[in-house]
Amino acid sequence: MPAAIIRIKRNWEQINKYMTTTTETTEKTEKITEPQFYQAIGRRREATARVRLYVVSAEEMVKVNGKEHKRGSIMVNERPIEKYFAGETAKKLYLEPFRTTNTLDRFVISVKVEGGGLNGQMFAFIHGVARALEKIDREHYRPTLKRRGFMTRDPRAKQRRKAGFAQKSRKRKQSPKR
Repeated sequence: MPAAIIRIKRNWEQINKYMTTTTETTEKTEKITEPQFYQAIGRRREATARVRLYVVSAEEMVKVNGKEHKRGSIMVNERPIEKYFAGETAKKLYLEPFRTTNTLDRFVISVKVEGGGLNGQMFAFIHGVARALEKIDREHYRPTLKRRGFMTRDPRAKQRRKAGFAQKSRKRKQSPKR
């Protein structure tokens, strides 16, 4: 046999030796089970909310984004919802889908909100929560959520700026006086 073929054969044996050891180590790793959740996306104007409802038993804690949370906690962008949407009126609005379906303290909720202003983000959150609740039990929750208007995506959005106008979508340029 030529020397080059013998070298290739030795290299191949060494490669195979390393490949078998890596497969042995991957078999020993433990599987970590993720908690069951229902996910939905809500939108309003420029805001988008990705909502996850984690199903939790009474005394159980759920690990979301590396932190432990108990049943009934709502996290928006990894902050408590009371700090993100401050005020009593906001609280009354964002808890309304849970009140109408009697699911106020049954889930751990994690939300990622981006785009738009605070008001648009809050209504995107409400829309996303309603869609996630619908996925849990369509027959019971959908009619009540639909009747209250939580399932409807508000189509109103900012108009685009038109060419030939001033800075805004409808504002005209001032005409010359002379």
